[in-house]
Amino acid sequence: MPEPLEILSSVGRTPLVELRRVVPPGSGRVLVKLECQNPTGSMKDRMALAVVAGGAARGALAPGGRVVEYTGGSTGTSLAFVCAALGYAITLVTSDAFSREKRDHMRSLGAEVLELPSDGGRINRELIQSMIAKAQELAAEPGSYYSDQFNNPDAADGYAPLAEELWAQSSGRVDAFVQAVGTAQCLTGVARTLRGLEPRVRLVAVEPAESPVLGGGSPGAHKIEGVGPGFVPPRWRADLADEIQAVSTEEAMAMARRLAREEALFAGTSTGANVVAALRLAARLGPGHTVATLACDSGLKYISTELYASPARA
Repeated sequence: MPEPLEILSSVGRTPLVELRRVVPPGSGRVLVKLECQNPTGSMKDRMALAVVAGGAARGALAPGGRVVEYTGGSTGTSLAFVCAALGYAITLVTSDAFSREKRDHMRSLGAEVLELPSDGGRINRELIQSMIAKAQELAAEPGSYYSDQFNNPDAADGYAPLAEELWAQSSGRVDAFVQAVGTAQCLTGVARTLRGLEPRVRLVAVEPAESPVLGGGSPGAHKIEGVGPGFVPPRWRADLADEIQAVSTEEAMAMARRLAREEALFAGTSTGANVVAALRLAARLGPGHTVATLACDSGLKYISTELYASPARA
């Protein structure tokens, strides 16, 4: 009889599925890697494990130390999960702009959570920067490890296995990869690995249409949690993506609801944005091509939000 797994070994090795009903005729295949099936329901489990392990290996995170981070919720939940498993304390700075489920989940895993007020629940540059500033202040306390998701290179390394899994599961048949950008760490790690396997693979970055800063536009407020901080992430490079697509909050939410009803794929708004962009690209590339993207997190993180709160939504 096989030995039981240690909880952290359950991170990764997520399924890859093909969308059937939302893909129009004449389009290429669209594959979705179900990162929502990681332990906390998010792809961020991968980066959290890499970031905590990296800090401990360098001695920046000492035994009995405290991790400090700013978060929209999924990164914080994933870090709280890893810290609970390894016995570290954690303090997280977030906001009421992010779902109640995420904030409750972080606390349930033992995190100390500080919530900053938002402007009517909207996500914008000022909110993210105030969260970062508060986290930096707290991280100055002795015994703290500032995991700093926007700048920590360990985060991108945590996504390399995702790309390797995707390549193996698709039998090396990936023409393009689409991913919404928050910190740019996921796209960085996946791009580096996929381009090493196939230099011709096309990388597409997705951002909120209300805040199209990667495409040279002005920052604005939106409600796609986890992406679009309102500034160009420090790890972003101009050559990271071959293309940048803007998707509105309305489009992303509508697609997330369609995925639930038509594909039985229950995910969040960033996943909706990913699929909107992936469908556009698959239509351009046509039959015989494969576009891959991620179900970034589970719809269970958004039950109380306008994404899923009303059963009467179209």
